[in-house]
Amino acid sequence: MTAKTAKPKSAADLTREDAAAELERLAAAIAHHDRLYYQSDAPEITDAEYDDLRRRNEAIESRFPDLIRDDSPSKRIGAAAVDGFGKVRHRVPMLSLGNAFAEDDVIDFAARVHRFLGLDESDPVAFTAEPKIDGLSISIRYENGKLVEAATRGDGAEGERVTDNVRTIKEIPHKLAGKDVPAIAEIRGEIYMSHADFKALNDAQAAHGGKIFANPRNAAAGSLRQLDSTITAARPLRFFAYAWGEMSEFTAETQHGMIAAMHRWGLPVNPLTRPCTTTADLLAFYREIGEKRATLGYDIDGVVYKVDRLDLRERLGFVSRSPRWAIAHKFPAEQATTILRAIEIQVGRTGSLTPVAKLEPVTVGGVVVSNATLHNEDEIARKDIHIGDTVVVQRAGDVIPQVVSVVLDKRPAGAEPFHMPHTCPVCGSHAVREADETEGERGVVRRCTGGLICPAQAKERLKHFVSRLAFDIEGLGEEKIELFFDEGLLRTPADIFTLQARDAQSNAPLKSRKGFGAKSVDKLFAAIDARRTIGLERFLYALGMRYIGEQTAKDLAKAYGTLAEFRKAVDAAVAGGKDSEAYADIDNIEGIGETVVDALIDFFSEPHNVEAVDALLAQIEVQPYERVAAVSSPVTGKTVVFTGSLERLSRPEAKAQAERLGAKVAGSVSKKTDYVIAGADAGSKLTKAQDLGVTVLTEDEWIALLSG
Repeated sequence: MTAKTAKPKSAADLTREDAAAELERLAAAIAHHDRLYYQSDAPEITDAEYDDLRRRNEAIESRFPDLIRDDSPSKRIGAAAVDGFGKVRHRVPMLSLGNAFAEDDVIDFAARVHRFLGLDESDPVAFTAEPKIDGLSISIRYENGKLVEAATRGDGAEGERVTDNVRTIKEIPHKLAGKDVPAIAEIRGEIYMSHADFKALNDAQAAHGGKIFANPRNAAAGSLRQLDSTITAARPLRFFAYAWGEMSEFTAETQHGMIAAMHRWGLPVNPLTRPCTTTADLLAFYREIGEKRATLGYDIDGVVYKVDRLDLRERLGFVSRSPRWAIAHKFPAEQATTILRAIEIQVGRTGSLTPVAKLEPVTVGGVVVSNATLHNEDEIARKDIHIGDTVVVQRAGDVIPQVVSVVLDKRPAGAEPFHMPHTCPVCGSHAVREADETEGERGVVRRCTGGLICPAQAKERLKHFVSRLAFDIEGLGEEKIELFFDEGLLRTPADIFTLQARDAQSNAPLKSRKGFGAKSVDKLFAAIDARRTIGLERFLYALGMRYIGEQTAKDLAKAYGTLAEFRKAVDAAVAGGKDSEAYADIDNIEGIGETVVDALIDFFSEPHNVEAVDALLAQIEVQPYERVAAVSSPVTGKTVVFTGSLERLSRPEAKAQAERLGAKVAGSVSKKTDYVIAGADAGSKLTKAQDLGVTVLTEDEWIALLSG
């Protein structure tokens, strides 16, 4: 038997339009699977498939950094806390890790650490290596040695309070032991279930007609997230400590020293954790753990490498959603074969038509898979996919499954190739492939031209508007948006905030309808009222402009501070066009590129959009961006540009240091630049700074300024 395998177009081969469309698709897919994994404990795809999606997302963002969306998965962790539990704001964010999938990725990770720290490859950097437990991340706060609070990861910034449930886990002490326990100690680790305990639980569930869990991870997560803690108490949950959040003091200067301290305090730690001094040591550990994986008695999905010295971690800092000083080396994806029964088209909020494979359900890595993304029509053609084909399906990570290839020997007679529709299946408008003006190539995404008249786009925009990272309106989920839209109650974002007043005048108010009670309706209206005040970054993200994801919205909010200043800048760019100073000022913001500026201009040039925004602003108040209090320094509030080769600091370290001290780091020089720090071989940026009369500093002068 042979199978024809075709790879999707690599990040290096994508046009800008291809890349933007693919990042949009990946953001939506990963968010969907994050919700299934973190909130519902019911993933549709394997960890390996999920990791493949994140890896592709990172590769595209690396090549096109100005297209980073941020509803981008690289800027997001987990999923929001759900109703039913109180919410806990993490004092120190619970970040996730970047992933490595091959030995070269690990070698690159170690090399990046050396480069960032300005070290030669021969200079030693100690690491620790540990198994990556496949469970549920938890943060447990101890004050004066006593357990006072426990919270899930949630979205990394805010999790669910599960203190009572965590207290029932026998391996987690209610009081830490030892004289060196800090006054405040947030212990982080993984709650999991052993294979033996998982089997016993499922046997008991089956005997009593209860829910049968798909795998130990789902069982552990479902057991912990019970509103009745007596149910959690009856479940055989276990715990490994491996990290920390807020600490009033540190009792060690290294990762392995902190792990030893946790063990001393009475917390269970993984005995397989090991110090490593070379990349070869890390890879040897990975192979060793891989060989032992089946005999460990609990699920792991890879290993984790961490820089051992805490002072080096402080210098390395973080990028986006992950620390620079750690990485997860994942095990390979699992695959299965099944039959592709149909291909359906989904229309996104920006009009993109995405083909989705409807599969004969198949279990891959312990999870039942029935849907898989096909990305776009070019991928379908590359893989020569016909309806009715037997296909190889792969789950890579925690995200959406992939159709890897077709088993041609099993193709049924007369199977017809799939043809992408040239009209929108929702509104009937033309669906066109957009041209990439920069490269003269046709884009890969077919997009509905219906715009505001397309119900699918309008619905999806409203769903986005009320989503977790946007207005986050509790009780107004996708089902209610669908219902209210179809009944004509909601068409624009402003309609959400006038719903209560209109309902009061209606002959058929919501509380009189089947499925709606007075209490639930009052609760919905209260949730809407609670969102009449919103931060600028959330407001910008909620508008659903192309290429304006969570991080980009934050970058814009941080740059302008208030909605008035933002609108003033964008209106000037709309009036002045691409060659204007206003356009250049927006483009010069760190993290913003021409694609984003063009998207802003496109959005605010459309009268219908401006009318919709103004109608919304009549109902809500947009608060200024809440800046984190910066350390007071000589460069606080200054705009700086680095150019040339630095000797004492690596470029990333210099940038991170400047931002920690309250400076704004820009990518290009303008008359608004305060300082240009010029290293060896500085080029056009130095010349432009001199022409504009901007203060130019050497690296030594810059460091002296910071010291002052």
